[in-house]
Amino acid sequence: MARSGSILGNPVIRLEDPRILRGAAPYVDDLAVTGVAHVAFVRSTIAHARVTAIDTSEAKAMPGVVDVFTHADLELPDVQGFIMLPPVFARSPLAKDRVRFVGDIVAVVVAETRAQAVDAVEAVVVDYDPLPAVVDPEAAMAEDAPLLFEEHGSNVAFAMDMGDDPTVFEGADHIVTVRSVSQRLAAVPMETNAIVAEPRPDGITLTIPTQGPNSVRDNIAPLLGYEAAQVRVVAPAVGGGFGAKQGVYVEYVIVGHAAKRLNRPLKWVETRSENMLSMVQGRGQLEYVELGLTNEGRIVGMKGRVIGDAGAYPAIGAFLVYFTRQMAPGVYDIPKVDVKCFGVATNTTPMAAYRGAGRPEATQFIERALDVAADELGIDPVEIRRRNFLKPEAFPLTTVTGSNYDSGDYDRPLTEACRIADYDGLRAEQAARRARGDAKLLGIGVSTYVEITAPGIFSEYGKVEVAADGFVDVTVGTSSHGQGHRTAFAMIIQDVLGVPMEKVRLIQSDTDVVPRGSGTMGSRSVQIAGSAVLEAGTQVLEKAKRLAAHLLEADPDDITVFEGVGLGVAGVPANAITWQELALAATEADRRPADWEGHLAVELDFNQGESTYPFGAHLAVVEIDTDTGRVELQRMIAVDDCGRIINPVLVRGQQHGGIAQGVAQALYEQVVYDDDGNPLTGNLMDYAMPSAAEFPSFETANTETPTPRNPLGAKGIGESATIGSTPAVQNAVVDALSHLGVTHLDMPFTAERVWRAIQEAKAGV
Repeated sequence: MARSGSILGNPVIRLEDPRILRGAAPYVDDLAVTGVAHVAFVRSTIAHARVTAIDTSEAKAMPGVVDVFTHADLELPDVQGFIMLPPVFARSPLAKDRVRFVGDIVAVVVAETRAQAVDAVEAVVVDYDPLPAVVDPEAAMAEDAPLLFEEHGSNVAFAMDMGDDPTVFEGADHIVTVRSVSQRLAAVPMETNAIVAEPRPDGITLTIPTQGPNSVRDNIAPLLGYEAAQVRVVAPAVGGGFGAKQGVYVEYVIVGHAAKRLNRPLKWVETRSENMLSMVQGRGQLEYVELGLTNEGRIVGMKGRVIGDAGAYPAIGAFLVYFTRQMAPGVYDIPKVDVKCFGVATNTTPMAAYRGAGRPEATQFIERALDVAADELGIDPVEIRRRNFLKPEAFPLTTVTGSNYDSGDYDRPLTEACRIADYDGLRAEQAARRARGDAKLLGIGVSTYVEITAPGIFSEYGKVEVAADGFVDVTVGTSSHGQGHRTAFAMIIQDVLGVPMEKVRLIQSDTDVVPRGSGTMGSRSVQIAGSAVLEAGTQVLEKAKRLAAHLLEADPDDITVFEGVGLGVAGVPANAITWQELALAATEADRRPADWEGHLAVELDFNQGESTYPFGAHLAVVEIDTDTGRVELQRMIAVDDCGRIINPVLVRGQQHGGIAQGVAQALYEQVVYDDDGNPLTGNLMDYAMPSAAEFPSFETANTETPTPRNPLGAKGIGESATIGSTPAVQNAVVDALSHLGVTHLDMPFTAERVWRAIQEAKAGV
């Protein structure tokens, strides 16, 4: 049949789910490897200390132990965390003379079974000479603070300080000041970190649950003493990433070298408690912000100071404050911005990207400051936002902090969120409860945001090939771990070639078959890899039309796609040639054009050239029991704009997942250390990880403002809901208590914290 309307934009059920639900998608720990031995690590129990001695003799003598290694036994190169930081912050995979956080690795045990390895770890004796520890990043900036890297002379690993702008508040009638904390979070993926290392005569194969197999290969190869071509990295079904499964962990380097040394396959899989110590964590920022406004609520300038906790070995986590600064103006027309930012080393688990990576923190502090301004100026929180929105006709534009916004209509999602929520009705209900003196208070919080997706990662590999069996193979450099790539890319191919989605195969996450690729992070996959698939598919179609025209003795301009069949002359479906026949003809010299080259395939790299900037509005409704301080989220409404929507089902899934993580930060989650650097939330008994039972049904909707920066018009959606939801809930909690005189509270909103705020407000403290 001839082609009908586009499948893009229609709700299509995910193709990848049956395999996952049937248990046919293995994690690393599910892999059965012949002759494998197991690895366990001896980790520091002290946050900061000199290592004076390590005795492994008893451990080596234990049953099943293959070997025990310290830094003296394995010559390992240091792992440099991020290219833009001084090399001094590089990490030795096995600690040499000093440990810098609880969880730092001092020895590695290899044994025949996991249980034997764990038992032997307990037998390794390490002597420590304790040193002063610092866990607060602001305290770590003090001149007399203990130094983690004395040769650097400071704990500040990254800084952007352009000096003071004395004109930033010119024209301001009112200045509001807010100190806000975005607390440290653990990623807590369903699958913990892991690796299987299998030496080969010509190299090594590493199976890792990573978000970017190709980038891991390119970075780990020299650390293991190989050329990139000698290293194969495979990512099976990855049980969640959220940013924490990027890059090269020192555990990978240790296991890789040990496997080479022993010439046998080795496996390491984190326990959950180990994961809470050693997997990189996120957020952990302290923000000071001042907003200058006119009496009418128009912002004239912003001043701020952002201090980010980079953890014990500063890497990309130290740089994320850059994105906070870059996105500080948010969706608002702010003519002057003076924000300084610092990434600081502390004696804690290293920090890195976590869903949003620097952008949620920017939204949090501007949205909190605007609510404080609205309260002090007597302006409704929705109205003050509308008075300051950038206008749709202003796009494209470059903000004063260097963001190149592509397109936006910021009032549309806010208007829609207020309509869905019945905002005026909620305000009336709130006023009525306060007038009655109800014990249960109602709070309404709004948040409007813009974020940056594909930050600095503009190019991606894609290949489309019609195979001899009539299926279409799509090879991409991204790596799916729950996002629905197989479904999205198959929809694009069906839209271009008319091939049913079920006949599209996705090839990914294996460096032996995917030559290059940046991986999946920064909400970049559909907009960049999807555009690569679209362009490669379009070029395949042009090649196929030329081939079909040759076979049918027709003009290529007369060749059209017949849905589910192949190509033929327009109006003559009976003579259509199937895709399988076309693929075979492309390999037969007597059937293809004389100047034909290769198979029916095209590979390319699509370069978008810039980031895209999704946006949206979230509205939270909370109820607070004044007798107990318990906060109950009643409603959570998200209206997100990710440009053109390819599949509403996939978008909705990302919205729901993002909201859950954003609300979890506001109400439940926090990594806590004591003053000596001991983690107090090292397992899921102490770290409050919510389940679906703690949430209401989320209400999601979308507006669509396409980007001109890629042919799909798509922007990212993977992190948007996390960015918008957290400050909406925070604003709602403070809003519920505002009539008592509460102007700000830091997250998470535990019952105790909220109850104490209520009691202090009533006592006039």
